[in-house]
Amino acid sequence: MQEIVIKQLTPTDYERIIELWERAGMPARPRGRDSYKELTKQMEKNPKFFWGAEIKGELIGVIVASSDGRKGYLNRIAVQARYRGQGIAQRLTLAAEDTLRKEGIKVITLLVERDNIPSIQLAHKLGYVQHPDIIYFSKRESEED
Repeated sequence: MQEIVIKQLTPTDYERIIELWERAGMPARPRGRDSYKELTKQMEKNPKFFWGAEIKGELIGVIVASSDGRKGYLNRIAVQARYRGQGIAQRLTLAAEDTLRKEGIKVITLLVERDNIPSIQLAHKLGYVQHPDIIYFSKRESEED
């Protein structure tokens, strides 16, 4: 197995992030919240919250963290299909958790779509507790946000 490097991502990684999300089957919204302007603004505000996994310089996994100052949120976890099952998502998740904890965050949440069984299994493996009494709502200005 080749060496996997976990590293913080920067605005120069933007195109690679979007490409990875698309290749991993994750919807990307490059005309909305995932536009270069929006994503790099988030990266500049919280540069420690964007993590990637690379093999020989190729981006093979991504996770994005965020925080409201009380809670931390992990989302947009994606790993290229051919590299799944090798613990990459776990390593990315642990790196993001560590960053949030260093920021003083004690509660970390992980949003997973109901039919994403591998991510649900990862969440359980890492000690996340599913809360069946919480319903997630969102309000968007457009389909791209």
